[in-house]
Amino acid sequence: MAEAVIMPRQGQSVETCVITKWHKEVGERVEEGDLLFSYETDKAAFDEEAKVSGILLARLFEEGDEVPVLQTVAVIGEKGEDISALIKEGARNKDETPAGGEPSPTAETGKEKDEQEQAGEEQVTHVPPAAAPAGGKGLLKASPRARRRAEAEGVDLHDLTGTGPGGRIIERDVLQSLEHSPRMTPLAREKMKKEHLVPPPDKVARHERITAADLVEPSAAAFSRGDEEYRDEPLSRMRRLIADGMYRSLQNSAQLTHHTSADARRLMALRKKVKPLARAGRLPDITLNDMISYAVVKALMKHPEMNGHFLEDRVRLFRNVHLGFAVDTERGLMVPVVREANLLTLEGLSLRMKELATACHNGNISPDLLAAESASFTVSNLGAFGIEYFTPVLNIPQIGILGVNTITLRPWQMEDGSVAFLPRLGLSLTYDHRAVDGAPASRFLQTLCREIAEFDPGIEFPENE
Repeated sequence: MAEAVIMPRQGQSVETCVITKWHKEVGERVEEGDLLFSYETDKAAFDEEAKVSGILLARLFEEGDEVPVLQTVAVIGEKGEDISALIKEGARNKDETPAGGEPSPTAETGKEKDEQEQAGEEQVTHVPPAAAPAGGKGLLKASPRARRRAEAEGVDLHDLTGTGPGGRIIERDVLQSLEHSPRMTPLAREKMKKEHLVPPPDKVARHERITAADLVEPSAAAFSRGDEEYRDEPLSRMRRLIADGMYRSLQNSAQLTHHTSADARRLMALRKKVKPLARAGRLPDITLNDMISYAVVKALMKHPEMNGHFLEDRVRLFRNVHLGFAVDTERGLMVPVVREANLLTLEGLSLRMKELATACHNGNISPDLLAAESASFTVSNLGAFGIEYFTPVLNIPQIGILGVNTITLRPWQMEDGSVAFLPRLGLSLTYDHRAVDGAPASRFLQTLCREIAEFDPGIEFPENE
């Protein structure tokens, strides 16, 4: 029995999602668990897997379409199944959705169906947008096989002259057109015309399929040919969201950063002890970042004025620490939140942070855990890149964010007056000066440095054998 593919709801605040890429074509076999399509919310990017096995019989939305959550986006079933009810329902809902644009035709007329059966061709329910009647173009006569090939290859059937009976476009017409034009999706062709973009020359030369995301400015195409000194690359949706968030943060808060360093000898010793135990499966792989985050949580519990939000006319201080931490992914920077981190052990915090980081990389993190409002404080660690000091930008409305830097050997005066080179962990605290003054922010840093220097993991480490 045919099954509708539904746009998932990713968090209570998400109303619509944008389809960024289809990984399966209409008529293609789909197995349960196969990657079906990718999509984005206003906070993150995700991948949707097929819940059932079968043939992808129809796609009701294409790449670039904004789709309401819980809306039917496609149908999976077996060849010959009647999916007209699912198609009709999905098309009607799409018609009623302002953000969805014009609905794609989804079913062939009875006459075309009869012609198809007479021609002995396989029935295909979906009609690609490129083959749909458009304003002033009238009805298009094309065989189902030609429609299927046109959709797969990104050919606009309206640009072809049919050589079949009665001027009907057949598969041969599509194949001949491919010899003289780049393979493009219907959405790519539409976007190219509207925004005056061009296909990338390298993909054209390799005769690769071109999607809307591949299109470039004419200057970028010239650059790839070696005709220009530079190229302009359009920002991804997530990059635009990150840029907007950073700009609003700096515009709407009074940010100040304090820099200091902490004695990292105890952290390094504990990490050295953890590594062989983790390899032997006797302990979770607790990293330096896990230890630092644990110390941050303990320091925040002692300085609640740093654990909150600035809300213009008031400051909201939280009883528990909801710790955000930066994760670098292929899609861009994500900041998931460990809720009630102060209730977790070091092992528990380490495991939870790894789970959330994995979900970010896999594209299945809940948007509710990425909202800046969900965290009460954030940690951003660039130590692995050798960064000694940097100025992190607040995730407003949060009051503070800690930048963690690399460990460097620095000359330090010991208690007996001698000077020794000690491993020091660089720390950079950015805070909203509207909510906190310099003295309490500095006291928080002092406490954090002490928590790190005297780090207490709160667990018993098994002895190495």
